[in-house]
Amino acid sequence: MSRRETKTDVILIGAGIMSATLGMLLKELDPNMKITVFEKLTSAGEESSNEWNNAGTGHAALCELNYTVEKPDGSIDISKAIEINEQFQVSLQFWSHLVKNQVLHNPQDFIMPLPHMSLVLGEKNVNFLQKRFEAMVSNPLFEGMEFSKDPEKLKEWIPLIMQDRESKEPIAATKIDAGTDVNFGALTRLLFAELAKKDVGINYKHSVNDLKQTDDGLWKVKVQNNTGSIETHTAKFVFIGGGGGSLHLLQKSGIPEGKHMGGFPVSGIFLVCKNPEIVAQHHAKVYGKAKVGAPPMSVPHLDTRFIDNKKSLLFGPFAGFSPKFLKTGSMFDLISSVKPDNLLTMLAAGAKNMSLTSYLIQQLMLSKEKRIEELREFIPNAKAEDWDLVVAGQRVQVIKDTEAGGKGTLQFGTEVVSSADGSIAALLGASPGASTAVHVMLKVIQKCFTEKMPEWEPKLKKMIPSYGVSLKDNPELLDEVHSLTAQALKLSEKKPIHH
Repeated sequence: MSRRETKTDVILIGAGIMSATLGMLLKELDPNMKITVFEKLTSAGEESSNEWNNAGTGHAALCELNYTVEKPDGSIDISKAIEINEQFQVSLQFWSHLVKNQVLHNPQDFIMPLPHMSLVLGEKNVNFLQKRFEAMVSNPLFEGMEFSKDPEKLKEWIPLIMQDRESKEPIAATKIDAGTDVNFGALTRLLFAELAKKDVGINYKHSVNDLKQTDDGLWKVKVQNNTGSIETHTAKFVFIGGGGGSLHLLQKSGIPEGKHMGGFPVSGIFLVCKNPEIVAQHHAKVYGKAKVGAPPMSVPHLDTRFIDNKKSLLFGPFAGFSPKFLKTGSMFDLISSVKPDNLLTMLAAGAKNMSLTSYLIQQLMLSKEKRIEELREFIPNAKAEDWDLVVAGQRVQVIKDTEAGGKGTLQFGTEVVSSADGSIAALLGASPGASTAVHVMLKVIQKCFTEKMPEWEPKLKKMIPSYGVSLKDNPELLDEVHSLTAQALKLSEKKPIHH
């Protein structure tokens, strides 16, 4: 057994959208940087980044009701929605830069314009939606949003949902045409194809088994290659972007920042429509409100998707529970992630989230007929034979001790953990994940390549005009960014209405 040792500047673990984005940013900033990628599966974008494993919403907080919170006084806090929208604008700008420089050639291979809508039933929810609309529409980021509770108007917007709707319950929707559908699987594969041309070493069927920091601050990474033998690779910087697999590797790294953290796996199932006549009747992503007691990641939505240049229709997600941290993971993932330093955190989370766990297990036990019944709240005349079940990707929600939530608090969102010396960073968590990949990876670069930032900042400003600027406070720049990205990515040109 020969033990190969190679040196590189940067090692990226996992060939998903995060590693693809970080690799591409670094290569744009420093074309001479040596980067090596290890992925245990046979190709890029096979786990959470895969188009069948996520909703591809292009999360810009245009339709997701869980990003806007009703405060006790009845007012609506839209600060989280603003933050997520601004982060998505950063992704759009970087992708536009790559299209303009012919790194990405046909934007329609990975992004399509698509209206984003929120839909609610019942008087209380209709009032909430109207207040939310009023709070958002006055903000330049959400300009062009429409609100209606007129069933005739809604028939124009969402014919499939309004057809045969018997209920006399109040109904309302908001619609904004500036939304997108993003095929993150396709984008990941396109980025890796281009990285390969830029001399990045991409190794599939290579599993990272262990990593340790040496006395001189370098990282020694043990990798099992496709023939089963072990190689050692050293790098100055390691990024762990292995989706649900990241937690185990973070624990192996031994950095103190990774202690007292755990993961809670949630699986998802979608219904996919296989009848083209039905698919043709719906053209939007329509998000509803999560049921009482349901976690934020199980907001029901009916989505038009563009996959392999074909329109399809997905409904879901139905959440469920599996102890695996990856779709291709092991049944022992959850148990083996419990360590002496996070045992209490994990136990506290278990005790706190009994109701969530039982909710997920109930969801898992739903028959197809029960799932179709939930679909009928969206499409009253849905027929079981027109829909198939598809298992989505595994999401691992971060569990950690927080001041606000105390021990074992479940975090919904994306979390970057990096060492004090900036030599290693790991990405954990779930939605809005992929949509905010560029923003999240810029944070990694700022934290882990601080000495390079003076040289890199002017370059970043060129690639991302809004870099370091708040768009909500700068309507002129926002208009500029909107028309730049709309043109480059072939999204509908939004007419600025500022004077």
